[in-house]
Amino acid sequence: MYSDVTIVVDERDDLFYTRAALRAHHPGEGRITVQPTPASGSPAALAHDMLYALGKRLAPGPNSPDAWLDSVNAAWLAAAAWGVATGVRHVVVPRAHLLTLRRIDQLLAWRELTGAQLTLLWQKPPRGLPPALAPVERRISGRDQFEALLTEPGPIPARPSFPPALPTMTGPAAMAVAARQSPAPQPRGTEAASMKPGRRAHPCTGAMATAQLVQAAPAIEIASEEAAALAALAHPLIAGALSVLAFTRASLGSLRFTRDLDITGDVSAIKLHGVGHRYCPLHAVPAWARPLLAGARAHHRLAAHPPADSVFAPAMLAEARHLRAHAGRLPRLDLSLPAGALVP
Repeated sequence: MYSDVTIVVDERDDLFYTRAALRAHHPGEGRITVQPTPASGSPAALAHDMLYALGKRLAPGPNSPDAWLDSVNAAWLAAAAWGVATGVRHVVVPRAHLLTLRRIDQLLAWRELTGAQLTLLWQKPPRGLPPALAPVERRISGRDQFEALLTEPGPIPARPSFPPALPTMTGPAAMAVAARQSPAPQPRGTEAASMKPGRRAHPCTGAMATAQLVQAAPAIEIASEEAAALAALAHPLIAGALSVLAFTRASLGSLRFTRDLDITGDVSAIKLHGVGHRYCPLHAVPAWARPLLAGARAHHRLAAHPPADSVFAPAMLAEARHLRAHAGRLPRLDLSLPAGALVP
């Protein structure tokens, strides 16, 4: 269970170990250093520290649109989704000896969800190790060992490995694939589906089958500052939903019914759905938005939802006010109007 957990024993609290841990923080290489907030009594504090290390920033204030991340389960699920989506392979936690037993359990549960390697700096004598860490067999104490540990490749790739899109198919073979992936009968006229950007194929097929029949509509360009603001949003569902609105200018009705299977395996295209499936266009996903949609999909899967369930439904129903509030914090993207159509 703990084969990818290492305890680094630093009885003398040598500054070398802390400095080495901070230098090891390279999210682009799949390695992050999480610095626990000192003396924070918030139940979700360590999950927030993890999100911060992942480049996410929670909105401040008593009426923050990130209030739903005050819940421990919601915060750790978000942290796990971003860890999976961005390919985190190694997490280093300095001053782990100050963590409560509950937070150590939370870290171990996060590691189980993500498959990442976890290194804890225990900067006091090891006789104080809690029972939860007793099964950990890998313990090191030397500088050279610690430096070598920080250069190990880790158990998973530093970058997410997206499978390539399937080659384009046409004719009877393509229609057969579409028919197999749709629960609805094949309507007349789809045999001559147009290859023009944005035109629909069979309305209920997933994105992979649709991509074999039609070209995806090109993404609307946005400024790099706005893309960075979206990338910093802490909750994967909000970041994913607002990014789709930004590069498609679609209506909320279309986004509300987007399923896991409406996002291609390589996150290069997303299919949206119109009322009654009368118009279900396929949109290309720009490079900046791919990690955000990967985060939303990882969140959906870690929550054990089936592929046919709506990915963004939780952010558009009970938590709609948070989505609206975040849209209002991005005035240059002009997302307030579509987001305002959400139910209260």
